[in-house]
Amino acid sequence: MATQGCAVVSSISLLLFLSTATDCLVPLPKSESSMLSLEHEKTADTYPFLCASFGPSPSSPSSVHHIRPSDLAVFSALGLSNSPQAAHVSKWIAEILSIFNPHISTVLPNMPLSRNRNLLEQAEDLVLSLRRGEAVESDNCWGLLLMFVNVDELHVSPGQEAAAVSSATKEIEEVLSTLQSQLHHTLVRVVVWSEDGEALYSSKSTLEKAVLTGVLQESVSGLLASRQWFGERDDFSAVLLSSPLGNHHSNHHSARPTTNPTANQHTLQLWAEMLQSVTDQPSEYDDGMSRIACPTEDLPYLRTQRNSQLEFRKKTDTQSTPRLDPVNGSELPCADRNPSPSTPSSVHELRPADIKVVAALGDSLTAANGAGSAPSNLLGVLTEYRGISWSIGGDFDLNRVTTLPNVLREFNPSLVGFSLGKGSEDSPKAFLNQAVPGANAHDLPKQARVLIQKMKNDTRIDFQNDWKVITLFIGGNDLCDHCSDSVYYSTANIVGRIQETLDILHKEVPRALVNLVEVMYIVPLRKLQQDSSLKCPTWLLNRLCRCVVKPRDGSRELRMVADLNRGYQRGMVELVDSGRYDTHDNFTVVVQPFFREVVLPLLDDGRPDRSYFAPDCFHLSQKAHSLMARALWNNMLEPVGNKTSTYDFSAGLGLQCPSESAPYLRTYRNSNYTYPGPAPLPTPPSNWGSDFSCTDTAPSPTVPTSVHSLRPGDIKVVASLGDSITAGFGAKAKHLGQLRDEERGVSWSIGGDETLETVTTLPNILKKFNPNVYGFSMGKDNSTKGFNMAISGAKAGGIPRQVRDLIQAWKNDGRVDWENDWKLVTLFIGGNDLCQYCHDRVSLSTKNYMHYIRESLDMLYNEVPRVLVNVAEILQIEDLRKIHTNSLGCQLLQKSLCPCFLIPGENSPELSEMKRINREFQVQTEALVSEGHYDGRDDFAVVIQPFFQNSVVPMNSVGQPDLDFFSVDCFHFTERGHAEMAIALWNNMLEPVDSKQIYNNFTHDRSKIKCPTKDHPYIFTRVPDTPQPVRCPESLPVWATAVLAVVSLVIGWAVTWALLSCRERRNSQEIASNVEMKAVKF
Repeated sequence: MATQGCAVVSSISLLLFLSTATDCLVPLPKSESSMLSLEHEKTADTYPFLCASFGPSPSSPSSVHHIRPSDLAVFSALGLSNSPQAAHVSKWIAEILSIFNPHISTVLPNMPLSRNRNLLEQAEDLVLSLRRGEAVESDNCWGLLLMFVNVDELHVSPGQEAAAVSSATKEIEEVLSTLQSQLHHTLVRVVVWSEDGEALYSSKSTLEKAVLTGVLQESVSGLLASRQWFGERDDFSAVLLSSPLGNHHSNHHSARPTTNPTANQHTLQLWAEMLQSVTDQPSEYDDGMSRIACPTEDLPYLRTQRNSQLEFRKKTDTQSTPRLDPVNGSELPCADRNPSPSTPSSVHELRPADIKVVAALGDSLTAANGAGSAPSNLLGVLTEYRGISWSIGGDFDLNRVTTLPNVLREFNPSLVGFSLGKGSEDSPKAFLNQAVPGANAHDLPKQARVLIQKMKNDTRIDFQNDWKVITLFIGGNDLCDHCSDSVYYSTANIVGRIQETLDILHKEVPRALVNLVEVMYIVPLRKLQQDSSLKCPTWLLNRLCRCVVKPRDGSRELRMVADLNRGYQRGMVELVDSGRYDTHDNFTVVVQPFFREVVLPLLDDGRPDRSYFAPDCFHLSQKAHSLMARALWNNMLEPVGNKTSTYDFSAGLGLQCPSESAPYLRTYRNSNYTYPGPAPLPTPPSNWGSDFSCTDTAPSPTVPTSVHSLRPGDIKVVASLGDSITAGFGAKAKHLGQLRDEERGVSWSIGGDETLETVTTLPNILKKFNPNVYGFSMGKDNSTKGFNMAISGAKAGGIPRQVRDLIQAWKNDGRVDWENDWKLVTLFIGGNDLCQYCHDRVSLSTKNYMHYIRESLDMLYNEVPRVLVNVAEILQIEDLRKIHTNSLGCQLLQKSLCPCFLIPGENSPELSEMKRINREFQVQTEALVSEGHYDGRDDFAVVIQPFFQNSVVPMNSVGQPDLDFFSVDCFHFTERGHAEMAIALWNNMLEPVDSKQIYNNFTHDRSKIKCPTKDHPYIFTRVPDTPQPVRCPESLPVWATAVLAVVSLVIGWAVTWALLSCRERRNSQEIASNVEMKAVKF
């Protein structure tokens, strides 16, 4: 019912006239006669000086976090039916509120009727009463509701205390959910209460009751925290009193429990905590006086979980603060830490305190591998110290651990999502830190999907309404692996995988700001491995990141690393600058570029400072994580287009603050930044020629006699053996009618059409060294095929015949000096053998394949002087399964050309067999050459060129197979494919035998052709070991022969056993090491 006390109003008016407005703490004599009751029998001289009203808000507040006592129009309470003292406390709170609004209405449940009704039923009755009341007719009326949870009403059986608490907590959740759904403009204050009078369960001991009260308090506190204090809307919130109220030592036989002085203190405590933290201003002082807390100009609002933070920070500024860790802790000098007055609807108006959820995706730098490890504990690198991770860790607080979440918690202590302690991404403490050690860009989409599911399933997160910050950092492992597959790890493919991840987040995650942190510029970190005095485990780095660590300073390989690193960075910026993630106001992606340039920290003696790194000198220590967190936070506050892009490990870096003019996390819109849009598409190349930069093209001063001293300019004659690939089958075909044309003039290993500037082939490269090189093919006429002996459809069994024809052609050609000209022969065969293997396993076996290769090489070795033979390894044909389109040629011809690879299903035994045979062809060919069978002549050499050993399908800009490299049958190569093969073959020829590139790098770049070096101007060959002559005595006794035979047998057995044992132990160690090391990549 609604009541309005006229006598109270007149008395309060008089008191307001008498009170002073200068002191927010009003003294009250500590005696029973000084209770807050304004009953008529009390004399005026016992009344305290009460608070001066600061008046209501200038306009009706839009948020529950900005209501003043004077803004309240309605006061109500629940849980009073069996709690006389709680009812009295409620009455006194209502009287205090009437000081600020004399017209406030009090709506309480009907006590006799509610005595036998549970809390939920009382709430439903109260909602109906409030709806009928005149005070709540306006949509702008604010109400305060006290909800008393009486411990004495718990139904507790021996041994069932936990179940009783759980049941009570569930009922409280139901009540609050009902109130939240039915009431607007309401602040609920929950009070765990233990009645001072006779307990309903009098047999319960004082200890049991106290413990039960504490457990219920903790349970309700956890409920409110998990439900974000029921604050999904800005016009409703629930707050729990910090400690239970009630007196467990009172006289249960008191005649007047309502006059218990303890109730007076409960009222003061409850009222004080409605305004501020309970520890701010004590309600009792040493002078024997009690105090009534009053609002202040700085803190005029009724306290909620959200608006209490400014108050808390001011308190900690003047009281003792946790000790600041001088290395890993940080101070935040920001005075304004308030959220927006109401929850923003636009990501471009997002204040730090508006962030409710943090999350992260990435690799071991975000998992924080080794960050907390002792400097000498290399095994510590295997530990994921997620609680101190720069972008997502939440261990301790900002004074001790600097992370992005710990900074944000200074603005909003209710932040969720951060990781704690140690563990994998699957551990509960990892929470929304879904980074995986060793992850590459291709792992990000999976991480994103797992993250989304976790956010949807967690009751602490309002997926639709909570604002989220998600930090994405990836690319280190891709750089470390790029030399194993330069196409797969190309800029286009890496950016494409990041785009796929951001597209998922953009489509499925509402209210999110994504930090896309640029990949670190990794080249300066090489210095750690180059200084032996630092004692870094370089052997480990050579395994984890050989593509970055191994290249020599100034080498082409290192320049490629740097260029790729910069390419990743540019690609991320261009992706975001396209504007594809700003299609609506509740999502955006911002590039944070602080890692674009890295300044390595140095000691006073100029050596790199290892203290910023984990024990492996590769991952980062907590010291560096702290700096990264500061750099990220500062980047987030810097306008787009003017962000700090240099990360100096050793520079002192403080935390910035939002300004009055720019209080938001910066996005393109609130930075007045205009996206440049996608870069214009490059002009399509008019040809597939290459640029030539080599300066020393001269031949040897005299014609060399050894193949191991052969310069490119010494080559006089070129020739090729093979099948339709070398014949140029369909290389220029635009439709099926042109497919049968053999464009031998553009064939990768033997074509000689035009010049290198327009047609890239091996002979056209050699022409730059010797313009008179002879034997190349031209056009597609058979009469101009030169020494291109390849025949379309040929298998290995046809190569001996091609060799025989080649030898005869050389002998018959007057331009060939048979004895003196140096000849270069390229052999590429095996595709047709593999593609038809399943139809004739006997004839096309690995054994027969090798028999024909050996027979062909034997003929050249036995009959032809001055020859260098390139044997190009057969490619991995399985990758052709990725090449498909809806064209007639692909649909009809591809499978008929290579049925044994293209028809079997994925993971089928038939496909597994073909992959095994494919690899056997490669391995057996390598073995044939390496066994030294062709090392007996100084003017003859066979060299394996392995650029196709690990075949990679070239991809286009959107990450799909690039069909520009393949003819209309999706099987043979186009002129562009032939050009790339020619470059790969040539570059292999200039690489040492044991260090050749074993994959194809099919990306258009006119400057990829390598040059001979001054130190090694020759084509690389396998230099055979020179055997030492064995001197034997002229005669040997017969008995000695027998003894030596037996001894040799025993020694041979022992050596063999020892070698096998050592190899087995080494293999076991390598397997274990590989398993461990996989987890400690970036």
